[in-house]
This record gives sequence, C-alpha cells and structure tokens, in this order.
Amino acid sequence: MKRRVARIKAIQALYQVEMTGVNPEEAIKTVLEENESMDPYLLTLVERVLEEMDELDIKIQDSMDNWQLSRLARVDRAIMRIAMYEMIHSDDVPVSVAINEAIDLARGFSGDEESGKFVNGVLSNAAKKLEVND
Repeated sequence: MKRRVARIKAIQALYQVEMTGVNPEEAIKTVLEENESMDPYLLTLVERVLEEMDELDIKIQDSMDNWQLSRLARVDRAIMRIAMYEMIHSDDVPVSVAINEAIDLARGFSGDEESGKFVNGVLSNAAKKLEVND
C-alpha cells in the first residue's frame, strides 16, 4: 500500500473512531478492502495519532488564528493530526511533503479549495513554530 493510500485510510479510520468510539483496530478493518492486507504505515498512523492526540491538538490549536480546533470538520482535524504527527515524529517524511499531502487530501475530501488553503495556513504556521523550537 502506498503511503498516500495509507493516509487516506488512516483519515477514514480516525474519523470513525471519533464519530462512533469504535476501537482503532475495528476502524482500520472497516476501511480495508476485501483481501487487502494490513499496511504497517496505516497501523502506525492510526495508533500513534491516537496516542499523541493531545500533543498534536495543542500544536494545531497554537497554529490557528481566531479559530478553535473543536469547530473544525472532523475530517479536517484527522488530516491535520496525521500531518502534524508526520511533521513531528516521522523522520522519513519531510515537513513539506506532510503539508502538501494534507493540502491535497483536504481538497479531495472536502472538494473545496478553501479547505486546502486553510489546512496549508495552519500547517505552515505550525512548521514555522516547530523550526523555532528545534
């Protein structure tokens, strides 16, 4: 499974966990297609985003101007949490790749150019703050 597909399925699984409270393993199983095997990157994204969610949410909230994380669409929250996780914890994913993937995914899921711009703005702010704190 390519990383882009793993990200898409991770967004879907994280959305399910947030909406229904289902456990992460069940959520992942529901997003896998028949005869599709578990991808290690998908599992890592879902498990680690859930484990690190408090830290990720604080970083996202600190990067938004005049907006509350709780007001975001669930899918946008999932997208930004994955990107923030990759920006902070994935040494093999360049920050620019994490941001660009998130922008593309936001556009794809929402079908709205504005969603991509918003995600770009928040994650770009976060990237600047992360560089200062490194």
